[in-house]
Amino acid sequence: MTEIDNAAKAPLRHLPEAGATASEPAAAPAGAAPPARLVGVDLARALAVFGMFAVHVGPFPDPDGGVGDWFLGLASGRASALFATLAGFSLTLIAGRLEPKTGLAGRQARARIVIRAVILLVVGTALAMTNFGGAGILNFYAVYFLLALPLLRLRARTLALIAVALAFVTPQLAYALRALLTESMVTTVDGYDPIARLSGVGVLDFFLTGLYPAITWMTFVVTGMALGRLDLSSGTVRRRLAVVGPALIAFGYGVSWLVLRVTGGDRKITSGMPSPEEFAAMKDSGGAAVSFDMPVGSGLWGPDAWGLLAAEPHTGSTFDLIGSLGIAITVLLCLTVALDRMPVLRRPAAPVIAVGTMSLTLYVGHILVILALPGESATPPQSASAGLLLAFVLGATLFAATWSRFFRRGPLEHLLNNATRLANRVR
Repeated sequence: MTEIDNAAKAPLRHLPEAGATASEPAAAPAGAAPPARLVGVDLARALAVFGMFAVHVGPFPDPDGGVGDWFLGLASGRASALFATLAGFSLTLIAGRLEPKTGLAGRQARARIVIRAVILLVVGTALAMTNFGGAGILNFYAVYFLLALPLLRLRARTLALIAVALAFVTPQLAYALRALLTESMVTTVDGYDPIARLSGVGVLDFFLTGLYPAITWMTFVVTGMALGRLDLSSGTVRRRLAVVGPALIAFGYGVSWLVLRVTGGDRKITSGMPSPEEFAAMKDSGGAAVSFDMPVGSGLWGPDAWGLLAAEPHTGSTFDLIGSLGIAITVLLCLTVALDRMPVLRRPAAPVIAVGTMSLTLYVGHILVILALPGESATPPQSASAGLLLAFVLGATLFAATWSRFFRRGPLEHLLNNATRLANRVR
C-alpha cells in the first residue's frame, strides 16, 4: 500500500521519485521513468482503496443483479489483488527500481523491508483481534514482504517467469495441501502458534488457509515486482502491457467461463449457492455468515474441486489469479498513460491521488471507523449501503487532500518511515 507505507512519497506538487526516503536521494537512476509518471501508481492505489471501501461498507450484493451488484462484483477480490500487485511494485521502489541496489544500499533496503514487515504484522494482528477478524490484509502483507526478500535482485523477465509458474502451479498445490489438512491438524498447528492464539489468524492462515494465502497471492506480489522493474515511460513496454493485460483478462475469465459450461461445472457450483430466501436471511443477519471480500454464497473457497476451474474472487484458482492480474495490469497502465498523455488531468485528480499516497493510513482508518459505527458489532456493518460507501469515499478524499497540503506523508506513513530509519545502522 502506497509502498505499503509510502515511505517515499512527497506532496504531488513536488513530484519526487516515488520510493525515495529521507535517507535516500530523490533522483531517479539513469534511464528511469520520470517521477511524474509514477503518480499513476498512486492513482491506482486510490482506486484500490475505494474498491476496498465498496467491499467493506458498500451495499450487500443483490441476487437479482443490477449495476450496483456488477460494481461490487468487480471490486470484490480484485481490489485486494490490485493492492497486492502494487505492494510488489513498491518493493522495487525500496530495493531499486530499474537497477536493484547492491552492497550496503541493498542490505539497508532489505532491512527496511523487514522492519516494515514486522510493523505490519503487529498492526495487522491487532486489527485481527477486533470484530474485523481475518478480513484484514496487513498481516498477510508482512509475510509477502519477507517471502519476497530473495527475489529483490531479479530482473523483470525472471520475475515474470516466476509469476507465471506460481499462477499455474500454486493453486493446484494449495488445493492438494488443504485437502490433506484435518481439523485436528489445524487445531494442533494453531495451538502452537502464538499469533493464532492471540488473534485467531496465524501462520497457517498466512500461508495456506486464510483469505489471502501467500501460497497463491505471491503471484500478485511477484508480478508487481516485475512491473516495477519495467520502464513505464517506454512506448514498447506500454504496447506490450496493453496486449498482455487484456489477454490475461480474456484468458482468465473467458476460458474459465467456457470450460465450466462445457463440463457442466457451472451447474455443480451454483447448486451449492444459497437460495434467494437463504441469501435474504444472511443479509438480514448483517452478513455475519458471509465473508465480505467474497461473493455471497460462492461456495468455492473449500474442498470443491470445481473451484479450480472457476475465476470467482478468492477461489485462488489459476483463472482467478490470471484474470485479476490482467485487471491490475490494465488499470495501472491506463492510469499511467492517461496522466502522462493528458497532464491537465493531474490537477483535478490530485485529491484522489493524495488518497493513494497515504493508503496505509486510510486502510487502517476505515477499519477503525467501521468498528466505531454506532450499534455495529460485526463486519460488514449492518448499515452497509451506497450512502455509507459514498461517505467513506468523500471523507477519505477530503482528509487526504487536506493532509497532503501540509505534510509530506500520511500519519501512519510518517511513523513507519521513521521506524525504517533504523535500517541506516546496517553495515
